[in-house]
Amino acid sequence: VQLQASGGGLVQIGGSLRVSCEASGRKPSSYAMGWFRQAPGKGREFVAAISWSTGITRYADSVWGRCTISRDNAKKTVDLQMNSLKPEDTAVYYCASTPLHFQWSLERSYNSWGQGTQVTVSS
Repeated sequence: VQLQASGGGLVQIGGSLRVSCEASGRKPSSYAMGWFRQAPGKGREFVAAISWSTGITRYADSVWGRCTISRDNAKKTVDLQMNSLKPEDTAVYYCASTPLHFQWSLERSYNSWGQGTQVTVSS
């Protein structure tokens, strides 16, 4: 499956932003979609994930209550709505696809990655 992320940008502290990921190709190989982020000088960090079929979601503690992941099966898109943004949310955001039904917070569970989209939160 090929993934294309979009929607990043510059936003003020406390603002909102939505990033989107469009999947193309052989979707049946993808059971769930995840969002990860990588801040400068840091490793890639899990943000959220959602199952295509059940809609079950998982969130990192750092974004719990501030982010909502959703999917549109017809359009093959997964969105991440981020609210109450903080400077520590600044990162490149990557969408990824996994065939697994578990361990969605682990980077190694994913076998396809999008190119990333920059989100910058500033005052």
